[in-house]
Amino acid sequence: MLRRRAFVGPGMRLLELQVRHLRSFGETRVELAPGINVFHGPNGAGKTTLLEAVFLLSHGRSFRSGAREALLQRGAEGFTVFAEWEAADGWRHRLGLGREKSRWEARLDGELVSLGTLVRHCAVICFEPGSHALIAGGAEERRRYLDWGVFHVEQDFLAPWRRYQRALKQRNALLRAGTGAPAEYLPWESELADCAEAIDAARRRYLDLLRPELVAAMQGLLPELGEVELRYRSGWPDGVPLAGHLAAQRGRDQARGHTGAGSHRADWELGFAAAPQREHLSRGQEKLTALGCLLAQAALYARLRGEWPVICLDDLASELDGPHQQAVVDRLVAAGAQVLVTGTELPPALAPLAARVFHVEQGRVAGLL
Repeated sequence: MLRRRAFVGPGMRLLELQVRHLRSFGETRVELAPGINVFHGPNGAGKTTLLEAVFLLSHGRSFRSGAREALLQRGAEGFTVFAEWEAADGWRHRLGLGREKSRWEARLDGELVSLGTLVRHCAVICFEPGSHALIAGGAEERRRYLDWGVFHVEQDFLAPWRRYQRALKQRNALLRAGTGAPAEYLPWESELADCAEAIDAARRRYLDLLRPELVAAMQGLLPELGEVELRYRSGWPDGVPLAGHLAAQRGRDQARGHTGAGSHRADWELGFAAAPQREHLSRGQEKLTALGCLLAQAALYARLRGEWPVICLDDLASELDGPHQQAVVDRLVAAGAQVLVTGTELPPALAPLAARVFHVEQGRVAGLL
């Protein structure tokens, strides 16, 4: 069930980050401040890689596109990311994630753990140049956003999600083979339906909690677009049991070679009074809408868990104009969140603030302030 805490304290904090053989970095170690941390340097210096390393610990994947092999420094056989992490209540953990060839290895306080256990212990939300895909891209990005939020507030969510993925894989294999008798499909379709019901209910509960945070965020960033509407689709027709729908669609799914309905087809979207469909938004408005979604998710996490997640802002100055930079920075500073920012120079909104500044160039990091 959803966990609620009335008190919201300062955010969780990354005390130290160590990176080995990740992209352009051979080996580097960075001690971070509890508030604003700025990484500046020329394009291609490796600034984004540092945010990517933190994101990997929280999501088990990169926010950048491309093959996983691209994460490796040239000539290296594997990479590792280590961090010392402090929760708002003062509890500290040592986190580690490594990949060698096709194998991931996660560690928590020196012990081997599952990737799910690792990412549950840290929360990172990142706004970067590709974040507009949350609004303009395909449904997969929006499901990832939604499921990450549910995962961090519902302890029981991961089990049905994993069972669903296994059942989906098995049914798709039967569809591609094209030889399975109806009786072979029934167990997997029953499993898909049972798990989908749990997944759908958890997603709906989370969106109900997220809605007021989204409204507040959009009113702050895009007040000119008016009232906000959140729409959700489960991935199969409303009011129709999924198991029966899968059986009815089996022939069509065999022709396509994959399952066309279920939780893996769910989607959600925002509409505004002045822009009912996402196609009505400009590129700049897409960015601000995506940013609002991410800030809303961070605020809900803080409300439910009692502490803010770490916030990463990649290339802030080029993604947002001055007033919006200022609004975001003011909000995060007031919340007490730890913030990691990159840019080719110090963003103007951060100039008057006490921030720890690092210079990054050719895979090396040097503290300046």
